[in-house]
Amino acid sequence: MSDGRDGHDDLKGSDTPGQTGEPGQPTDAQLAEMSREQLLELGGKIDGVEIVYKEERWPVPGTKAEKRAERTVAYWLLLAGFSGLALLLIFLFWPWEYQPYGSPGEFIYTLTTPLYGLTFGLSILAIGVGAVLFQKKFIPEEISIQDRHDGSSPELHRRTVAANLGDALESSTLKRRKLIGLSLGIGFGAFGLGTLVAFMGGLIKNPWKPVVPTAEGMKAVLWTSGWTPRFEGETIFLARATGNPGESPFIKMRPEDIDAGGMETVFPWRESDGDGTTVESEHHLTEISYGVRNPVMLIRIRPGDMNRVVKRQGQESFNFGELFAYTKVCSHLGCPSSLYEQQTYRILCPCHQSQFDALHFARPIFGPAARALAQLPITIDQDGYLVANGDFIEPVGPAFWERTS
Repeated sequence: MSDGRDGHDDLKGSDTPGQTGEPGQPTDAQLAEMSREQLLELGGKIDGVEIVYKEERWPVPGTKAEKRAERTVAYWLLLAGFSGLALLLIFLFWPWEYQPYGSPGEFIYTLTTPLYGLTFGLSILAIGVGAVLFQKKFIPEEISIQDRHDGSSPELHRRTVAANLGDALESSTLKRRKLIGLSLGIGFGAFGLGTLVAFMGGLIKNPWKPVVPTAEGMKAVLWTSGWTPRFEGETIFLARATGNPGESPFIKMRPEDIDAGGMETVFPWRESDGDGTTVESEHHLTEISYGVRNPVMLIRIRPGDMNRVVKRQGQESFNFGELFAYTKVCSHLGCPSSLYEQQTYRILCPCHQSQFDALHFARPIFGPAARALAQLPITIDQDGYLVANGDFIEPVGPAFWERTS
């Protein structure tokens, strides 16, 4: 006849601190001597868990069906590993730089992002399928019922939970299935490495690598813009964007093309850039349109307000008569300072509300910006078209450690 302790007649409770949690439970010394099976059984009783059904997936180990199931799981996990490795290799070595439409490398370039998504998604999918198949093929089929209870878990409960987890690992047969274990390591390892490199690769870049050809040699991107001459004496026109990509997307401007008090956005255009009728020309025009440091505000001061103009020291000759050219890239965080109050000559950045005074060398008068907008020196060529009279004398945009102004 059972006394309610199910074979654990030697287990006696104690109310002494550090010995037990509740009467009828083993002491710490008895707990330390119990096997995992005993802890597993005891933990179920303590937690109110009743196993009503449990059956091994493969009662007879080593059958052909079991080996076939093991290989199936391994195939999916290896597929996850190969997909993660493919993601890593594609991210590192696939041609990712922009290629214009119709150019020889355009098709390969368009596959870059889809391949990122395909390999990353396939790796996650394969890991998920492998995990589900492993659970269905090898984890024992079990139905358990547990009573709900609240409160913190004492040492006894922690020990028994650990025993349950250990038993789950043993009953999963994962330890003796070397092929699945190896595949799991390869799958998770390659997936994790590929994901980490893809994430960190977008953050790691040398901003000072000289990659832009200029009249003074190769320079880093931050020191240049579309207004930087590629050779001595290069003519760079202040061009108006027509919004017509099919025919003459940029046209040259004369001083009389802008009214007094007006403002217009202009872009750096060279005659060698063409009109977009060839693949090479279309590529050049795309770079002009999307270059982040290219847009410039061309402002014409009213003749009656010229006496209010204050020029920055060292930039007294940067304007051409009543025309002044300032970058549209805000000196705060690089946002487009694209709003202009014609009556007050104020340039406004709508992102963080910085304001600049166009009459006072575009110095900041309100908001978080601390430096004036960079001014482009301008003049006219022999045909009367507006051209840049050199490059910006300071980097365009927000501050960085290496700049001195």
